[in-house]
Amino acid sequence: MKKEEISIDFAGDVVTISGEKKTEEKTERKDYYRVERSFGSFSRKLHLPVEIQVDKATASFKDGVLEIRMPKSEAAKKKTRKISVK
Repeated sequence: MKKEEISIDFAGDVVTISGEKKTEEKTERKDYYRVERSFGSFSRKLHLPVEIQVDKATASFKDGVLEIRMPKSEAAKKKTRKISVK
């Protein structure tokens, strides 16, 4: 899959990651001709537990791994609280 085939969208507290892959493989030999096509699409919706700074979100795709970084908003950072372990 290529990074151009991936789409990341934010709407409220939901991030949607979707993509579509299309491949075609041809083999031409003296006595036969073969064409193999495959395609598929996916879509995942993730509900985020806290508010994020959408304008500071970044994504990278390297070696088949998609990494999305979404920093928390200042309001979400202030809501964090520590729970003591007994």
